[in-house]
Amino acid sequence: MTKPNDHDNKTRCSWCGSDPQYVAYHDEVWGRPVADSRELFEKLCLDGQQAGLSWITILKKQANYQRAFADFVPERIVELPESYKLELMENAGIVRNRLKIESIFRNARAYLAMQEKGQDFAEFLWQFSDGTPRIFARQGHDIPTSDAVSDSMAKALKKAGFNFVGTTICYAFMQAVGMVNDHRVDCHCYEPVCQEMRDFSL
Repeated sequence: MTKPNDHDNKTRCSWCGSDPQYVAYHDEVWGRPVADSRELFEKLCLDGQQAGLSWITILKKQANYQRAFADFVPERIVELPESYKLELMENAGIVRNRLKIESIFRNARAYLAMQEKGQDFAEFLWQFSDGTPRIFARQGHDIPTSDAVSDSMAKALKKAGFNFVGTTICYAFMQAVGMVNDHRVDCHCYEPVCQEMRDFSL
């Protein structure tokens, strides 16, 4: 654990360090349960962009991604012309990786295909934890990078046509959107996040 902001004297999970944007993300976003399908779609896509990189790299580019990818509205993404992908490869505000750029378009198509079959994206994702956040009591360095639930989610997402959704990405996604509480027990966010999780419903 660490106290990245001495002036507020709050104990936090050590991974967020002292960068103000990272600290705010840790305090206000990470682990808070999300029920909105579009927001979940955005986060899943961004976690895929993180592959091989640190999350703070993507966090600092999130606003650029939102501008580049139509606020992550799947219906708008699939309407973007093929030529736009070439423009994105010149966009210094995002990760200029052809496969990662293409993955967002592919994921938008998979999302819409799921929707056309009458499957709500939020319900699809939350089914892997039975619609209920999992609350853990993490201490020290016992936080995993994957588990049986993320394995199942990754397999199902790939089958549905999504990519950059391996089990490690899925577990990081579940941590971020409140499907699991992996704040350490002495983190000042642990109890507030637990309460949000207890009150959560789809």
